[in-house]
Amino acid sequence: MNGLMMDSQLTITSIMRHADRINSKSEIVSVTGDNPHHKYTYGDAFRRVRKLANALQNVGFEMGDRIATLAWNDYRHFELYYAISCSGQVCHTINPRLFPEQIDFIINHAADQWVFTDPMFVPLLEALKDQLPTVRGYVVMTDTAHMPATSLNNCHCYETFIGDQADTFEWPDLSEADRQLSMLHLRHDG
Repeated sequence: MNGLMMDSQLTITSIMRHADRINSKSEIVSVTGDNPHHKYTYGDAFRRVRKLANALQNVGFEMGDRIATLAWNDYRHFELYYAISCSGQVCHTINPRLFPEQIDFIINHAADQWVFTDPMFVPLLEALKDQLPTVRGYVVMTDTAHMPATSLNNCHCYETFIGDQADTFEWPDLSEADRQLSMLHLRHDG
């Protein structure tokens, strides 16, 4: 028997659309190494989320692809969470407090294709890069002024990565079942 209380899917895309529509002027505050007093609104955040979704699409991500984050919880990570999940990819958060061997294992087991990282973890990823065969690229979550020199292949600065992208995006129609299939794929793949 189908319940009649709600006829829409409980997806993160619906949460994002609701927050953008109802709370677009509410403020998000976070601290980062390159901007210790960052403030912007949900409206600003979701505009950048759409730019990031376009950037992800332009590098060839498809439904169910895994994207790792090795980062602290700040406004850029917030943007990643929504852009990745609402686009139909899997946002694979990795705890930066783990040992390098554990991070290596986790990235390889999930077959993550890209890693978004805070600048402080670039040396760790440089040490692991030869052991991460599925990783095709890296994005350092900072601006150009704070972008570290790195030996990582196909490495981009976050602000440059999203900079010239359109701030409109046609979100795919996802269902709750799509998320379950993506998570099963993550658990049983690799």
